[in-house]
Parts: sequence; structure tokens; C-alpha cells
Amino acid sequence: MSKRFLAVLGATVLALGLTACGGEGAGGGGDTSGNKPADLTIGVAMPTQTSERWIADGNSVKEKLQAKGYKVDLQYAGDDIPTQSQQVDQMITQGADVLVIAAIDGTALSSQLQAAADAKIPVIAYDRLIRDSPNVNFYVSFDNYKVGVAQATALLVGLGLQNKDGSKGSAKGPFDIELFAGSLDDNNAHFFFDGAMDTLKPFIDDKSLRVKSGQTTIEQVAILRWQQETAQRRMEDLLTSSYNDGTRVQGVLSPYDGLSRGIITALQNAGYGAKGVKMPVVTGQDAEIASVKLINDGVQNSTIFKDTRLLAEQAVVAAEAFLQEKEPQANDTKTYDNGVKVVPSNLLPVQTVYKDDIKPVLVDSGYWTAEEVASGQAKG
Repeated sequence: MSKRFLAVLGATVLALGLTACGGEGAGGGGDTSGNKPADLTIGVAMPTQTSERWIADGNSVKEKLQAKGYKVDLQYAGDDIPTQSQQVDQMITQGADVLVIAAIDGTALSSQLQAAADAKIPVIAYDRLIRDSPNVNFYVSFDNYKVGVAQATALLVGLGLQNKDGSKGSAKGPFDIELFAGSLDDNNAHFFFDGAMDTLKPFIDDKSLRVKSGQTTIEQVAILRWQQETAQRRMEDLLTSSYNDGTRVQGVLSPYDGLSRGIITALQNAGYGAKGVKMPVVTGQDAEIASVKLINDGVQNSTIFKDTRLLAEQAVVAAEAFLQEKEPQANDTKTYDNGVKVVPSNLLPVQTVYKDDIKPVLVDSGYWTAEEVASGQAKG
């Protein structure tokens, strides 16, 4: 993906977002369409600073809003639900005109969203859908079902069961694999897992793939709060309980790079990747720099790149539309039912990154530098 392509895509997203139809005003307790940006505040609630992805998201949203003159109240909740609830309450009390929320638990903010609605403050769910509330005005994210499809496809490609062009691979199997999913309270985790399992099911059914542990439901394989250490412990337990007979795990479906690194640590501690023991095919998501280095070094197989620069840009576009008493334009009005309503959404594309894709997709676009890839550490 070239810089020019990204620039064009970003401009297209902006153009789509600013094409709006008239709607009921909903900002800061009244009509904000005539206000100067300097008089308006956007509250941005992010879940954690333990993931470089969320740090980058928060900073990007803040910088893009500040560049347009808006005041920004950016808060991180440290993966603590009561903290995030308190932070959102405070944003409402202090008169935020729009809220952008990446929820820790997609079901835990109903009272805050009701307070926002009572104050006529529009709420934009950022990447994680907020559930069980009618007071979610818009959703910006990626096509999360397709993320799961892409992860499962990368696993199949890595095992040789499928080629990158979608054609049948030369490998026959059977291959022993294990499955991981994200946190059950994150709506995206279910989309990722559904997309992946729909893709893997035919291969499981024809015995090309075998989940040796027998753990195939999302409840069995979910990792609470997406914690790397929890994923490492689960992988260690799987190796002890299901691979103590001399067999080797050959593939691991991992939905996030942080989990992947925990899984890889457990595998390496068990001797995988050394002394002729092949490292399993391990997938990932978010193109975190530590995992990009692992891919470059041939340790991790792949990651799913979600260009959060474009996601932040779309959040800004949606916020501005609400501040102008308009409705942001959605490109999906059917998929994201939060249990109470279908939330209008703007979904962005994703891309699978294998080793050969690091330079054209991540480095040439300016997402990471070659030096950062080599070191596995972000500079800025």
C-alpha cells in the first residue's frame, strides 16, 4: 500500500464523512453549529495504556482534533471499568460537546450514555461497539468480521492449506492447531472469532485441521482483557495437557499481537523455534512494532494491519458532523446491532501483513520506520 493510496483513502473517508444530511442537533446541551472550535470540547475515553495501539489511537484523535482548534479531554482508564465510568461521568459534568469512547466493557456504560443523551451530547463508539443502550449515535471501526476471516486465512496460508490468492494449497494435513479469542466483554472479539471459525470450519470438518485440546467455543478460548500474560499461561496449560504425548502444535489462531507474543513466549519456553523444533504458525492483529519485528525475524507468521490513523480521522469527521448539527454518513446500517438498536457505522478496510508486506505496507506508508522494525521499538 503506497503513501499515495493511503492519502487518497484518507481524503475519501473525509469526503464521505462530511457528506451529511440534516438531523436533530445533539451537542453540549444545545445547538453547537455556530460555535467556534475553540469553544467546543470533545471527550475522548480510551481503555488502556498497556497497549501501544490504544496510546497511538488516543494521541492521534487528540492531535487531529486539536489541529482543527477543538479542546480535547483525553483520558485512559487503565483497563478498569469503574475508572472509565467515572471519567465519562466527569466529561459529561464538565460540559463535553461530543464523546468518543473506546469502551473497556461494551455493556458497562449505560447510565453514562443515558446522562449524555439527557444532556444532548452525541456519543461515538470508537472501534469497540457499546452495547445495550439506545444512546450510541455512531460507530467508527473496521470490518471486524473480515478481520477474523483474514486471520484464519493467514493461518491456512501459513500451514500451506491455502495460497494467498485463495486457491487450494499443496499441504494435506492434518495439522494440530489451537484457538484463542479476545475478551468476552469486547464486542469485536465475537466478530473476530465468528469470521475466523466460519473460515476454518470446512478444514476442521474435513480433518485437515484438528483442535487437539477440543476447546473450540469462544467461552473456552477467550482471554479476559486481552492480557498477554493470561494468553501465555493458557498456552502453557495447553502444551502441558494436550501435547505431552510428543505431538507438536502446528498453528495458533491469535486475534491480537499482544496475545501472540504471550503465546510465542510459552512456545519458546517449551523449546519451539530451537534445536530443529519448528515454530507454529501464529497469527495476530494491530501491527504492533514488537510483533512486526517478530514477523520480520520469521517468528510470528502475520498480523492484520488496521490503519488507526484513518480510524482517528474518521472519528474526527464524525465528531465535526455532530458539532455542525448533522449526521455523519455511514457505510453500514445493518451489521452492528448493539442489542437495542442498529448503530450506523463507518467501517474501514484491513490488510494482512506477512514478512514480505512489512516494507510496502508499513514502512513505505510511514506507519513504522525500517529502524523501528529492526529494533522492535517505537521511537516516538
